[in-house]
Amino acid sequence: MKKRILLVAALLMSLVTLTACQSSADRGESITVVGSSALQPLVEAAGEQYGSEHLGKFINVQGGGSGTGLSQIQEGAVAIGNSDVYAEEKRGINADRLVDHRVAVVGITPVLNKKIGVKNLSFAQLKAIFTGQVTNWREVGGPNLPIVIVNRAQGSGTRVTFEKWVLRGAQAKQAQEQESTGMVRQIVANTPGAISYMAFSYVDKTIAAVKVAGVAPTDENVTTNRWQIWSYEHMYTKGQPKGLTKDFINYIYSDAIQEKMLPKLGYIPVGHMQVERNLDGKVTPVK
Repeated sequence: MKKRILLVAALLMSLVTLTACQSSADRGESITVVGSSALQPLVEAAGEQYGSEHLGKFINVQGGGSGTGLSQIQEGAVAIGNSDVYAEEKRGINADRLVDHRVAVVGITPVLNKKIGVKNLSFAQLKAIFTGQVTNWREVGGPNLPIVIVNRAQGSGTRVTFEKWVLRGAQAKQAQEQESTGMVRQIVANTPGAISYMAFSYVDKTIAAVKVAGVAPTDENVTTNRWQIWSYEHMYTKGQPKGLTKDFINYIYSDAIQEKMLPKLGYIPVGHMQVERNLDGKVTPVK
């Protein structure tokens, strides 16, 4: 009788343990990654692939811009904060408490409504357009058509990078602002005379990228700094990453992502760069 009771108890205990394990598996383990819309397509794709290879592990990815990513990781609200700019460049961010993981490089290009037909703009012309000194496309070799500027929102790292290397400290003209790069692309594609800027990875056949100072917006030109409008893509953690966060960042650095996925999505592996650029903008050859 005692043996039967012990056997039943053991079976019940096993059932409870199995149920608990199954419940834990159903819940899985997840982290949330927030920030840069320029980096978002890569992290989403890598997160989906990682999840398919690691059952029960989930990577939740959201945009919101670099400012959001940095503020959220500083507050400890998310596991990873994505940014197109160094944390030191954002006011209110204590970079000393964050760990920087540079996972890719992204080129940023001016984009136009396809009907404008302008193929090349100098840095001076771009600056004049975005500061409001030039307001009609005929002033830069295009049709008699008003220029419509579409900006990214203030928290956007893409905007910071574009203005840093194009406006060089000049004040941008007040214009409509959009949080989403996808919305920027849609507006430029459907608005006569529209101009904006975005990461190479977002450019498609609905809009037209242009040369700047005769240099084409290509990955190869970014790697040598012939194309100067580019930024590192940073994944910031609050302190050294652990657990799933560490595993996922290591996965981002794997050949499966760096050598196979990045180029397909329009990003440049950091290891392919022939130059380095520091926080102050100084460019040196890679040693």
